Amino acid sequence: MSIYVGNLSYEVKEDDIKGVFAEYGTVKRVQLPTDRETGQPRGFGFVEMGTDAEEAAAIEGLDGAEWMGRDLKVNKAKPREDRGSSGGNRGGYGGGGGRNRY
Repeated sequence: MSIYVGNLSYEVKEDDIKGVFAEYGTVKRVQLPTDRETGQPRGFGFVEMGTDAEEAAAIEGLDGAEWMGRDLKVNKAKPREDRGSSGGNRGGYGGGGGRNRY
């Protein structure tokens, strides 16, 4: 399972996150998603800890804590939804599902 970390500064780096979460146990992985078009950080990330107990301690200790001028939002990450190969169900071109008026 992983931890969702929200309201991150756009200046934060993986090593910064590792340093903060290491106070609660072993950090197995840090993922900081970036915007596909700009490559800029998106202001949130995911952390995997060594054990469930370490994960719970990190959530308890860091949720609502101020860090780098922001109040962190830290909780269990929800499973990713399967968006399918089309990137979403948008109904194709036209978007009206056959209700277009000419």
